[in-house]
This record gives sequence, C-alpha cells and structure tokens, in this order.
Amino acid sequence: MMHKKCSFFILNLTICVFLYTIGFAVEAIKLNSLRHLSSSNDEQNGDHRLEQIERDLATARYLIKKAAMSTENNSMLILNEMGVSSTTRIYRNPVSFFESYRQMEKRFKVYVYEEGEPPLVHRGPCKNIYTIEGRFIEQLEMLQPHAPGARTWDPHRAHAYFLPFSVADLVKYAYDKSSHDFTPLIATFGDYVQVVMRKHPFWNRTAGADHFMLAAHDWGPYVSKGIPELYSNSIRALCNANTSEGFVPSKDVPIPRINLYDGSMPSQLTVSPLPSLKNRTFLAFFAGGRHGPIRPILFEHWKDRDLEYFPVYEYLPVGLDYYSFLLRSRLCLCPSGFEVSSPRIAEAIWAECVPVIISEGYVLPFSDVLQWNEFSISVSVADIPNLRDMLTALPEEEIERLREGVKAVKKHFVLNQPPKRFDVFNMILHSVWLRRLNLRLRLPSM
Repeated sequence: MMHKKCSFFILNLTICVFLYTIGFAVEAIKLNSLRHLSSSNDEQNGDHRLEQIERDLATARYLIKKAAMSTENNSMLILNEMGVSSTTRIYRNPVSFFESYRQMEKRFKVYVYEEGEPPLVHRGPCKNIYTIEGRFIEQLEMLQPHAPGARTWDPHRAHAYFLPFSVADLVKYAYDKSSHDFTPLIATFGDYVQVVMRKHPFWNRTAGADHFMLAAHDWGPYVSKGIPELYSNSIRALCNANTSEGFVPSKDVPIPRINLYDGSMPSQLTVSPLPSLKNRTFLAFFAGGRHGPIRPILFEHWKDRDLEYFPVYEYLPVGLDYYSFLLRSRLCLCPSGFEVSSPRIAEAIWAECVPVIISEGYVLPFSDVLQWNEFSISVSVADIPNLRDMLTALPEEEIERLREGVKAVKKHFVLNQPPKRFDVFNMILHSVWLRRLNLRLRLPSM
C-alpha cells in the first residue's frame, strides 16, 4: 500500500504510581500562562476549559485505580470485555493496563499543530529505519473530523498537543555532513517551536509540559536539548531512549525502532503459523554492521565461530536471506549499535524469536506496562565472552515459555494500515496518555 503522507509523531505524559508499580513521580506543574490571554473573559474561559479537562482526567485516574483494586471476578470481566484471551503475564498489571487503555479510547484527545509545511513538518520517512516517524504522523493526521480516534481539531478540548516535526527529514535536508555542526538543526526546530508559542496560548500556559514530539532518528535527543523548555518539560517519544543521554522515563516515552524497507511487513514473517521451536535449529543468530562499542566485542568472541549452531555474522554473505535465519533461530541477538535501540528487537518479535538484548542505559519500549523479562532475555556486555554457554544452559521449557510471551506481545509491535487496537501506533498513544495522566495542572490563584 502506498502511504500518502508521512512524518514524525510525538506524545505526552504518564500514569499514577499505584497503577504499574513503577516509581515514577511527576511533579504537578502550575499553569502560568493565562496572563498571556488578552482579556479577563478569555482568562475565565481558559480556566473553565482547563477545569473540564482536569476533571475528565481525574475521573479516568479514579476508574483505573478502582480497576486495579477490583476483585478477581471483576478483573476477569474487564479482561473479557477487552477481548484478552492470551497470556497476561507479559503485563505489569494487566487489569490496570486494560482499564487505562479503555479510558484512553474513550477520552484522550490530541491536537496536531497545523503550522509548517513538508518536507520538515507533516511528513517523514516511511520506508527505512526511521519508519515510525512517518507512519505515526501519517496515521494521526489521516483521522478525519468527527471520526472516531484521538485527534481533535479543537485545541481547547485537547489533553495533549503534538508537534508534527520530522527530525529524520531535518537531518536529511538541513545538515551539512562536512560541518559536523548541529546548530542549524537546533535553530530550525527552535524556530518552529517559536511559531507555535507565538501563535497559540497552549505552550506558554504549561511551559510545554502537555506537548510531545516523536523522533526515530538517533539525533532526536540532541536536537531537543537545544530547546530548554521542550527538553526539560515536554514529552519526548524517542527510539534513542538512553538514560545516559538525558532520557527521563517518568516524562519521556521509549518507542520501538522499526525498519520497513518497502513500507510493509516482511512477507516471510506474515505467514501463519511460523516455525515451532523444534524446527528452529539455531540457538541464536546475529548479522549486522560493526557499529558502536558493543558489537565489536560480540564479533571478537563469536563472529564466524559456530555457524551451524550459533551463527554470528558481521554481514550475511550474498545469497543468504536474513529473515530465514530469524525463523530458524530460537533466540535472536539484539546488541545496540551506534545508539541503544535496534530494529532487531521488533524483527525478532515478528519472527517469534526470543530477543536477547545486549545494551546499557536502554529504556525498553512500553516498559511502563510490559514485563520484558516475560518475553526477552537481557545480557550484560561483560557476559558476552560466555554468551553461547549461558544461552545453551537455558532449559527448552524456559525458551518455549518466553516464546509464548513473544507471541502474546507481538501485536504491540506491529504497524497496521489503518491502525488496529493495541498495535504499535496505539501503544505509543497510550504511553503518552499515561504521562498526561500523571501531570496534574493547577490553575493559578486569582
């Protein structure tokens, strides 16, 4: 299917601590912008609209908390109503998650700023390693007025505000590779935010705290850092979710990196059923470039050492099919490259191959609701020399248990056109919804 528009998406704030037993604490932010409105009537109207939004969010918080404390029978009713039939152990708190998702579908509204023009705004890549940028904005902007969905054309009804700016295209069109200078990128993005700030009252009243951006490009964190209020206050939905580079899990959203070469899922991974465990002859597999600090260590110890059982290639030889190796592997090695995220995690999940994540400082996608240890394995860099022995020691029953978790979580990592319930587009929206739930806006005292 051809995609008419593409760009990059962005999201907003989190859920209460009691919902997912994560120690996130988001400070309440006092609104200070009503002074920017031109009259006392405008101020009163603004106060009233904000009060309505906050009452709506308070109701949602109450219902989610009530669901989390419900009896087993009531919990099963909620899960049955949401059509949950597969394993729920992949979720930190399944009842809280599904009630939160239900409230999101019922209430959550996102306003997309209309300022700006392609190629930097309202469009982004859809057929490469930055696919999620283009597909998210495409799918959000394709929602029509009065149609079901999260988008609203009335900014006064919005819970969150999206900046539809593509960092990947910004780098493509505004970066001089010979200069090694980020300044033009930061200045261009900063100019766009300034336009939004001058034209609308919504950024100024919260210092950007109920606004979000999305970036699949590795440089998303660096570009956003050049805009202090956005960096400190706004929700940044990032593939490069590295805590050592300023990613804040309580405020920012980690999103999966997805690489669709032609805009569609690889056909080899869409057949059903995929090979069972007994038909997978490789213990684990990796093929990729010598990028970043971790992969050279992997290659030093395992490159071309055991191609019949534990194949590790720097690049696959010509004529071999990458996806066929995924389908023949029980475990798929997912070491970080130049930055922490890798499309191999999503590819492994699509192939029903247990991801083995080798990274440092990486906040995994949707980890506010997903229990990654129920469908993946994390390995420290220091354990790479013993990697094959460690993985060989895993009982077959444990690998099968993890694969069942992979099958259950797969729907959350798939891009659909149009979006479907619980797919990656809606999971990103849900992550923004959670962070917006945790942001309590208080009107200034008069």
